[in-house]
Amino acid sequence: MPEENGKISVCMATHNGERFISRQLETILYQLGPEDELIISDDSSTDSTVAIIKVLSDPRIRLSESNTFYNATFNFEHALEQATGDIIVLADQDDVWIDNKIALIRETFDRQLKRPYLIALDGYVVDEAENITHDSIFQVINAGRGFWKNIYNNRYMGCCLAFSRDLLAVALPFPRRIPMHDMWLGQLCELVGETEFVPVKTIMYRRHGASQTEFVIRFKPLVQISRRFWLAWHLLLRWRMRSATVKDR
Repeated sequence: MPEENGKISVCMATHNGERFISRQLETILYQLGPEDELIISDDSSTDSTVAIIKVLSDPRIRLSESNTFYNATFNFEHALEQATGDIIVLADQDDVWIDNKIALIRETFDRQLKRPYLIALDGYVVDEAENITHDSIFQVINAGRGFWKNIYNNRYMGCCLAFSRDLLAVALPFPRRIPMHDMWLGQLCELVGETEFVPVKTIMYRRHGASQTEFVIRFKPLVQISRRFWLAWHLLLRWRMRSATVKDR
């Protein structure tokens, strides 16, 4: 595969994903070049997830095992901390990548020079057997930019995201009180860089009984108000810190 646009780091957080991970790894590795990497952080899996990954013996896979975060957000944070690529792509353990994904990411980043830069790519929603249940993730979640819109109900779904490496300098470490990593990354990039929703389908987003995240996060009083208050607080704090750093240069 061509690598004109820099090294790709695919970051995946796993936990008891033995049912679908082989299929997902196959569709990811097929698209990566020899200099790209797939970073997998496993969080306390008790099934054969780690063994399945190791059997592949692919030199592009960098596996971190025996972690005990018990939290998907901070498991992803750990994977991101290991990334060395110019473009970071997030991946769930149970989806299926369509074979246009990496090529489209390279092309999109090549024509957009503003940094930090983050994109969300559309996809199909499928069931356990990969039958399409919705033709567009974007339609289901009413995808689009907007700080307060996404504070209320997040549209930056992690499995759809890719972003430039320089976003990590602002985003890491994750604040302890953020609801999810994807909300944090997407909305932070809205404040400090450029984000774009690209209406091209590049994944099959698998929904099943063991999925770790809700498809559409419901706005629940009290708990959700508190979580979103702290999200907004930390976003604005990082934006202020970033602005001060840029001003001092």
